[in-house]
Amino acid sequence: MFGEKPFGVVLRGLRQQRRLTIEELAEASGVSVRAIGDMERGRSRVPQRRTVTALADGLGLGDAEREALLTAARAGRPASAVAIVSGQAPRQLPPDLATFRGRTEALASVDALTSQVAGQGGHVVVSAIGGMAGVGKTTLAVHWAHQVADRFPDGQLYVNLRGFEDTGRPLDPGEALGGFLHALGVPSNDVPRGTAERSALFRAHTTSRRLIVVLDNARNEEQVRPLLPASAGCLTIITSRSRLPGLAVAEGASLVTLDVWTRQEALAGLAARIGEERCRAEPEAAAELVELCGFLPLAVAIVGAQLSASPEVPLRLGVRELREARPRLDALSADDPQVDVRAVFSWSYRALTPSTARFFRYLALHPGPSMSTEAAASLAGADLAAARRQLRALTSVNLLSPDADGRYVLHDLVRAYGTELVEREGDDRLGAERRLMDYLCHNAFTASRVLDTQPNDDLPGSSGEGVIRVAVDSREEALEWFRREEPTVAAAMRALDDPRLLRYRMNLTRDWVGYYSVMGRWADEIATKRIGLEAALVLDDPTAIARNSQNLARALAAMGRVDEAEEQVALMLELLPRLGSAEQAITERSIGFVRGRQGRHSEALHHARRALAIYRRLGNRGGVARVLKAIGWYLTLLGDHRQAIAMCEEALPILRETGNRRSEAATWDSIGYARQRLGQLEAAIADYQRSLRLYEAAFDAYNQADVLDHIASAHLEHGDGAQARASWARAAELLTTIGDPRAEEMRARATEAEARSSC
Repeated sequence: MFGEKPFGVVLRGLRQQRRLTIEELAEASGVSVRAIGDMERGRSRVPQRRTVTALADGLGLGDAEREALLTAARAGRPASAVAIVSGQAPRQLPPDLATFRGRTEALASVDALTSQVAGQGGHVVVSAIGGMAGVGKTTLAVHWAHQVADRFPDGQLYVNLRGFEDTGRPLDPGEALGGFLHALGVPSNDVPRGTAERSALFRAHTTSRRLIVVLDNARNEEQVRPLLPASAGCLTIITSRSRLPGLAVAEGASLVTLDVWTRQEALAGLAARIGEERCRAEPEAAAELVELCGFLPLAVAIVGAQLSASPEVPLRLGVRELREARPRLDALSADDPQVDVRAVFSWSYRALTPSTARFFRYLALHPGPSMSTEAAASLAGADLAAARRQLRALTSVNLLSPDADGRYVLHDLVRAYGTELVEREGDDRLGAERRLMDYLCHNAFTASRVLDTQPNDDLPGSSGEGVIRVAVDSREEALEWFRREEPTVAAAMRALDDPRLLRYRMNLTRDWVGYYSVMGRWADEIATKRIGLEAALVLDDPTAIARNSQNLARALAAMGRVDEAEEQVALMLELLPRLGSAEQAITERSIGFVRGRQGRHSEALHHARRALAIYRRLGNRGGVARVLKAIGWYLTLLGDHRQAIAMCEEALPILRETGNRRSEAATWDSIGYARQRLGQLEAAIADYQRSLRLYEAAFDAYNQADVLDHIASAHLEHGDGAQARASWARAAELLTTIGDPRAEEMRARATEAEARSSC
């Protein structure tokens, strides 16, 4: 039909037959107006098959015409006039990896950016891909460029700017420009010497062209700016370990942050290297392999290459080798520094200033998955202002990542690298760990006092030098601090096991118990207290043993594990002769609590009265009030309701005087319970409401739910099923928020109350 005519002539003939303008074909096919015009005039290379297919679809070609267009494309006759002086468009992109997998979201984002360049009048798109070392920034950039190369007929330019490499010297922008100009056909004699002059010439030669420019591994904005083309039809893709915010501000760059793979992407990446069959044969081992790699693409690639070279080795052996490697990074090393995890990390590290490098090393000692600014500052012995500067510096080069809660995350493999550096540089590891534990202990004590969970007769220890003290002025701030540092405490208890830190571990469990009590987190309290008790027994500190045993017994009893609680009662009774008077009183009160939970109310009353006698002798009014409240509760459980009310009413003014809101709330609950047993339902409900308001003010969801349970029972007894249902439903909501299994029980009671009220 069209004989041996060039592709552009064939395309133009087919378009004219259908009476379509170039603009109409562009809209129908998705290929830009400028690209179609260049093809028809023979000013660009013959497009890839994907573009030819899109044009054929846009033209609505039948089989014969479609084949004619494809034949002309395959023939690839060069145009008579070309835009590139050398006669050939530059093709500098590295090969696209056959093992590229995943990155669906990132590719969707960058594809949307590419679409901005479509058509005349499009905008120059500058996209900066940032992320930590080994995360696959270059792989994504090259894959993206290959995917959209047919939309940019004037070619692709690529340069590795060596911003973070072993050479230690980033590529000079002028040198990069020289390579670009040569690729664009500028004779060597015509390339000016100065960077500014080369940049101007580069912009002049790209003004009317549609190019992809990939600037890989950039150090900073200054290195990149001279290399930006001027054409409205160019796409510039930049990768860097730095965030390059200046490009977003001045050049309108879109910043794309690349994180590690998801678990599914990592498994797909591993399968691409070792085969789907091996992964399917050992799915659990494959999953553990990528997890041990921290889902870092470079690490997965190294492990995949090692396993691919040994197809007979079961994956479970690879898991064992990687898990047992000490240090972990030895298993992820290679002869080529470009694919050695330790070497790649080192290039980012060497770019840091000495003070930031030191700060980074200390952060690697943090045992938890993420860290607050205050914890990071304490580890490094820095003030908050300096810590914030260093955290920003480390975040800017992607050695750290901020999370949604304002904390900072250190990738496991980066942490392993930093820990190696601590050993190599001879940093004071023990000193840093002491500062972190001191920070947690001191501020937990302060927060506990604000929550009314720390006895007023306890005195805070002095924090060491370089330890951040957090201002905690309200219960909201106290609970927020506990929530923020809870992951760090859990990790510190598990990982910081140096014998010289035993006393810190012991004190930390003491100061943390109030938070778990307020939240009704008995299982967590039990696990923490066992650690504290073990430390206290090793140190043979009778007071510390008693405190940890008291709290452990109370938590076990609260969960109904009375046999285990009995073991702690026996330990406390054995300790009594070794304790001072104040500690004896606390121990007697704790034994009474356990006996009460065991249903041994007479014994509970006996131990509480012994504690009361000690407190009265010591003149400790706060202790007297707390025990009077406990005695009132045991009396009402024994049926002596009027005497119980009298004891509680004696405690109330002292509790108000000492500001112990939670104990005051518990006292009003006990009074309400006694009055309900006396049949004084309206008075009981009023007392319960006072208790509830105090617990609400203390943000004590666990005890709020208990009081609401009592209120509901009083309403039901009073014949008000609707109010009973509402109280139980609210109790269920509160218990759900703290993950307490009793929530289902409260919901069942609410449903039953509703059924009764509707009868």
